[in-house]
Amino acid sequence: MEQTTSYDRTGRTAYIEGCKKMGVVPASYFLRHMHDTNLSMKHHGLGSMGMKPIAMSLMTNTQIVKLDLSDNWLGHHGGLAVCEMLKENCFITFLDLSDNKFGTRMAEHLGKILNSNSTLTHVVLAGNDFDDTAAVSFADVIMNTTKIEHLNLSRNVFGELGGMLLGPAIAENSSLKELDLSWNSLRRKGAIAVAQGIKHNIYMKKISLSWNGFGLDGSVAICDALKNNQTLEEIDLTNNRITAEGAVIIGKGLSVNETLVSIKMGKNPMQSAGCYGICAAILRNPNSIMKELDFSDILVNNDFNDIYKQVQEQCPELKLKHGGMEPPKKPKKPVHPMVKLANYIQKNNLRLVDFFNKFDKDGSMSVTYEEFQQGIEETGIKLSSDEVSQLLLELDSDGDGEINYSELVIGHTGFQEQQDSINTILTATQPRPMTT
Repeated sequence: MEQTTSYDRTGRTAYIEGCKKMGVVPASYFLRHMHDTNLSMKHHGLGSMGMKPIAMSLMTNTQIVKLDLSDNWLGHHGGLAVCEMLKENCFITFLDLSDNKFGTRMAEHLGKILNSNSTLTHVVLAGNDFDDTAAVSFADVIMNTTKIEHLNLSRNVFGELGGMLLGPAIAENSSLKELDLSWNSLRRKGAIAVAQGIKHNIYMKKISLSWNGFGLDGSVAICDALKNNQTLEEIDLTNNRITAEGAVIIGKGLSVNETLVSIKMGKNPMQSAGCYGICAAILRNPNSIMKELDFSDILVNNDFNDIYKQVQEQCPELKLKHGGMEPPKKPKKPVHPMVKLANYIQKNNLRLVDFFNKFDKDGSMSVTYEEFQQGIEETGIKLSSDEVSQLLLELDSDGDGEINYSELVIGHTGFQEQQDSINTILTATQPRPMTT
């Protein structure tokens, strides 16, 4: 009787033979789960040698749809094995290759396979040291792909030039729904180019630009993008060196935008004033559909709370996150009225007796409360009525309703000695500089 062999849908046979050929021990986890639709092989330490047999197996595997190979130190040769596998496999739709030490050399190979593959819709390439040179290949992918809907290029080293290359590609893309460029070094002209790409893109729903360096110039470009883009729903601008001025500028875009539902701007040096500016812009936009404001790690004040309550009335579904309330400002310690007297005497180079004579019109070496108050007004020393009353009580030590010269001398000298004592204590408690 003729024997028939069933088709190996998992590639198990190819894997075992590949391991023998490469001289590596088969991964028992892979053997147990190669029939799953969702396979996670992250943190398995495969390296290039361990990856090659798996790639051979996946060429014929028809079960796995979602594949996670992150953090396996695949390197250049392991990456090449993945690319060869993707030429044959037409079932995998989700692929995570993050943190695999690919480097710039691998970008060209990945770019070619991503352009030719017709099944991948989700691709994660975070943390692979791709730089501005690699941006050429990924810009080509972004511009030409018609299948990839979610692309993650975060935690790489795209800089100003990289942004200038990626920006025009973003403008032309017709399939991406979500793009992650966070944790790169996009700034200046690169940041502006990316924002201009967002402005002209008509498909993307979500973009993460957090942990870059958009700054003021980038804020101006983001404002322009928000004014013109009619599809973007979520934008993450966390930690982008955006000041209060930059936030107000971005707010001008929000004041006319009718599609954005979430904006994240936490960890920016925009302070409560910047948060206020964003809310004020939303309040000016009757067509805003905003549902999430994220100002994480930014302290806000009561003025912000007041305007946010108004925004909530306009957008009832709006959720807010911020860094808490600013601590109340400590009131300045009032200056003792005796200090003001002492400063006046020193500034005008007067002796204490000369100062007293300004009050003692009759030369009796004693002045009434009324004469003292009148003298204070004539000197122009700025003392409130409470401060004058405090001085009178402190200087009139015998409580007879008059201040004589000796009481002024004793009061002035005693106060000076008290201040000198405080200054001595403060000086003694100051940390001494280190000596080498």
